[in-house]
Amino acid sequence: MAAGMPDIQALMQGFSVETTPGSAAKVEHFGALLPAGTTVNVTQLPGTDLADTIAVAKRLRAEGMEPVPHIAARSLEGEDELARYLDGLVSEAAVTEVLVIGGGVDRPAGAFAETMDVLKSGRLEAAGIVKVGVAGHPEGSPDISESGLAAALKAKNDWARETGIECYIETQFCFDAGAILKWEKAIREAGNALPIHIGVPGLATLKTLLKFAQVSGIGPSMRVLTRQTRNIARLLTVQAPDRLLVGLADGIEADPDCLIRHLHFYPFGGLAKTVAWIDQVRADEFALNSKGGFETAPLAAAAAS
Repeated sequence: MAAGMPDIQALMQGFSVETTPGSAAKVEHFGALLPAGTTVNVTQLPGTDLADTIAVAKRLRAEGMEPVPHIAARSLEGEDELARYLDGLVSEAAVTEVLVIGGGVDRPAGAFAETMDVLKSGRLEAAGIVKVGVAGHPEGSPDISESGLAAALKAKNDWARETGIECYIETQFCFDAGAILKWEKAIREAGNALPIHIGVPGLATLKTLLKFAQVSGIGPSMRVLTRQTRNIARLLTVQAPDRLLVGLADGIEADPDCLIRHLHFYPFGGLAKTVAWIDQVRADEFALNSKGGFETAPLAAAAAS
């Protein structure tokens, strides 16, 4: 049985979004865009000041959001810097949840070479962190072998079980629902028990999406995008992730054991644009079409005329 709009709307409940310190500076007030309590991830980009991430987390808390800062293992000099970072996040922004990633640098800045080094340090528990996200790679990683990814995922499951800390997987952004669903089933059959938050590209032009996809090294999704570039005029056309959401909702409907629980939006084309589209979906302004995407719902179209 195919999923309907109510299933897609249910999947969008509790969505989270991403911001960088630079992008956050362009947002006048997060509370004017997002529902109170929305989870907003704050990146820790290579070479940036940790104080910037702490400052954005503090601002998000003050504006009614739930800040979830990144901890990029390979960008940290060691346990002392991690402890100071966590202390700032907790004392200034009341952070209780973090996303721990390896980080996009070739050479570790210090003792942490991978996510598990941070997890096993004991610093998260000591700081009072009660919920931890870890990275997932539905389309693989250009930096880690398949066997390496499998071993890392097993270690993260083991750590969550041993510590009792609530843990989940948050994925890189993808465009191919089939690849995502295949990956989820494969890791579940291999022993994964962690719930999954799927990374979804927000509204952006095809040109912008291609740029971010190339940087991230995602495979099947790149093929989905490049098929559309045969029409050069489409490069500047804003793309919505409607077909991705329909495909995910159909897959979840067909497999009750699927561990996909939430959507995490990467607003490459701007936060306001992505959130406005999410609001439209949740307000029944779209209906499903025969091509596996959305079209303006009849009632919404009538109201606008």
